[in-house]
This record gives sequence, C-alpha cells and structure tokens, in this order.
Amino acid sequence: EVQLQASGGGLVQAGGSLRLSCAASGFKIDDYAIGWFRQAPGKEREELSCISSSDGSTYTADSVRGRFTISSDIAKTTLYLHMNSMKPEDTAVYYCAAVEYSCHYDFGYWGQGTLVTVSS
Repeated sequence: EVQLQASGGGLVQAGGSLRLSCAASGFKIDDYAIGWFRQAPGKEREELSCISSSDGSTYTADSVRGRFTISSDIAKTTLYLHMNSMKPEDTAVYYCAAVEYSCHYDFGYWGQGTLVTVSS
C-alpha cells in the first residue's frame, strides 16, 4: 500500500528557512513521481515541485523557483522540500503526493498535510 506522511511544518519568520519531510512507504520511489503541493486558506491547491526518476520529468512553480528545492535521502525513503527565503504568502498546508512514473500524470496518492506559517 502506497503511504506518504508529510512532517516538519511550523512557524518561521519571513526570510527564514524550513525543511519538510515526506516519508514514503509501500512503493519504490524510483518508479514514481513525487510532488509537493500547498493549499492556502481560501485558495486552490497549488503544485510546487515534482521530480521523477522514472522518466526524468520535473516541475517547479514560478512562485517558488529559486527558493524551494526537492531532494531525497540516500535510501530514497524520504523526500524533502527545502524552503528558503520564505515569505508570508508561503503560509499554507503543505502536502506530498505520488503518481506512477511521471510528473505529467495526475497524482493519486496523497499524504496528510503539514501546516507552515510564515510571520512577517
């Protein structure tokens, strides 16, 4: 069973950094695309970044390009979202998600969200 669990949210000051973790189990990360999303109050869910080892597809939203990056641990069981130069508008619930093979497909597996609050 594909399972994802995001963690690491919290309160951070504007300009600061935070790292979110996404623990993956029940599947081989190399066969899937992993993405990070967020949803702010009253707004639609936004895809932030995606990476796939299967087909090499990637995606980074303009809103976070140059500030947020994805990485994984050596064992490829945990994905990370490194967030730098954070802004109050980055305040949202953040989710990790997975889909078979490619970032170009619709994500079907979701973890629970973790709240990030950026104070000005």
